[in-house]
Amino acid sequence: MAEVPNNYERQFSLVLALVATSAGLRKSEILSTVHGYAQRHRDGDRAAGTALDRLFERDKSALKELGVPIETIDDPGDPGNNQLARYRIPRSAYQLPEDVTFTPGELAILGLAAEVWREGSLSADSRRALTKLRGLGIAASDPVVGYLPLVRAVEPALDPLRGAIQERRVVEFDYLKPSDDTPTRRRVSPLDLLNHLGRWLLVAAEADGGRRTFLVRRIVGEVRVTGDAGLAPAPDEVERELAELERVARRNAARVAVAPGSDAAIRLRNRPGSVVVESGVLELHDPDLALLADELVALHPEATVLSPPALVDLVVERLSRIEGAHG
Repeated sequence: MAEVPNNYERQFSLVLALVATSAGLRKSEILSTVHGYAQRHRDGDRAAGTALDRLFERDKSALKELGVPIETIDDPGDPGNNQLARYRIPRSAYQLPEDVTFTPGELAILGLAAEVWREGSLSADSRRALTKLRGLGIAASDPVVGYLPLVRAVEPALDPLRGAIQERRVVEFDYLKPSDDTPTRRRVSPLDLLNHLGRWLLVAAEADGGRRTFLVRRIVGEVRVTGDAGLAPAPDEVERELAELERVARRNAARVAVAPGSDAAIRLRNRPGSVVVESGVLELHDPDLALLADELVALHPEATVLSPPALVDLVVERLSRIEGAHG
């Protein structure tokens, strides 16, 4: 049986399919043909089908958080029926403005760069998925290359981690927690990568079998892939991790005052899970208060934390450190 791809590979295959179609694809077509869903769809029972539906919905949400505009087209005869709805990434979302032009020489250079990017970034499974789509009469075009940086790693640790997950190898890396001054060496079996609130997380098993979730951006230096065999995740392991993240995020409720019409107001109002409590006050949810503090400090003074006290302290500490460093 073919190996089921990780989140990155499956989500990129979904982007590939949705960019390639102008009419849109129904969920049944996506689940039965797109790489990453089709493997599970072929042999799945009713319970597996329900889990696959949830997986598709999570992938859509993750891609939207990364800025990929997925459009839902209702069936004219039965609006609101998500089994008949079609999904696509609209061509207007990636076309260049009419006033942007390139000389023939610039186009040649861009074309060559796109080919190099394509050859260096599409995996063998994605190439097969592209071939299969063309076999279904769907011609994928160059704009898919433009979406790849959104799905690909921005952290250098992601590529070696993906390789270790595919090969089932143990990895070692230095990990720096916010409360520590120096990083700690970690040796884990990577299980999968997931994206939550636009952040890449590594789900991994430690030597004693305990599960941990690591924020990829806190990995310091290079990831060393060892020759030791790693573990495979349980069928519902990533789903449980995501559910736990959501549970912690719901528990961590923060209230933030924002300047009306400011960049902070727009950004935070459109943040996943954001709720307008009253005029100029938003309620935010995040599983990691330290990361939320970093985000809010970057929006100061247009955003001011009202509660909880722990988050207020984290923001004040960061602002004091910045003031001390810059006089």
